[in-house]
Amino acid sequence: MLNHYATKPLVFFLCLLPFIWIVWNALYGDLGANPVETVTHQTGDWALRILLLTLLWTPLKNWTGISQFIRLRRMTGLFVYFYASAHFLIWFLADHGLDLSSMLEDVIKRPYITLGFSAFLLLTPLAVTSNRFMIRRLGRHWKTLHQLVYVIVLLAVIHYLWLVKADYLEPIAYALVAIILLLSRLSAIKNIGQHSRSAFNSRLHSRVSPNQ
Repeated sequence: MLNHYATKPLVFFLCLLPFIWIVWNALYGDLGANPVETVTHQTGDWALRILLLTLLWTPLKNWTGISQFIRLRRMTGLFVYFYASAHFLIWFLADHGLDLSSMLEDVIKRPYITLGFSAFLLLTPLAVTSNRFMIRRLGRHWKTLHQLVYVIVLLAVIHYLWLVKADYLEPIAYALVAIILLLSRLSAIKNIGQHSRSAFNSRLHSRVSPNQ
């Protein structure tokens, strides 16, 4: 059993730690020859890593039976949007000087940017609706909306694969983790379907008695 009051602050600090490290390196000039490119890549990397962590909570709950893992999902999801926003804004400012038309032209011309930008756009409604008010307001539609995360992780992984020009080891590793996490959800869906059919058959047999 997890101690929720201790685990949540710890996970919060661990998710914030990369940002603190980036700021520390920026203040002390330890970001390499191209600091803007370094920060852009690091914020993007951490957005993807924490996105995979967010997708991991549900399988961990299913595998361990510890329901508290689910309570960490919303917080880490918001950290995904935090790093993704930083990734986008640094690129928008450094590469396009906040020129919207220039940015949109780049989005259209370069496929890997198209995918990354699409993932960021899809993340936005998920971040906006990640609060109790919106959960109540959207009702059953909230869960449907947040299933966009499966599309987002695919877009983000392919965005990274297409971005890399030489060393594919890291993006391939992320792709494999994403596939495993998505397949774990397909197994869960399949199990739910099997349980539903079993329950339906049981009710059907209980209604149709052999003595009738």
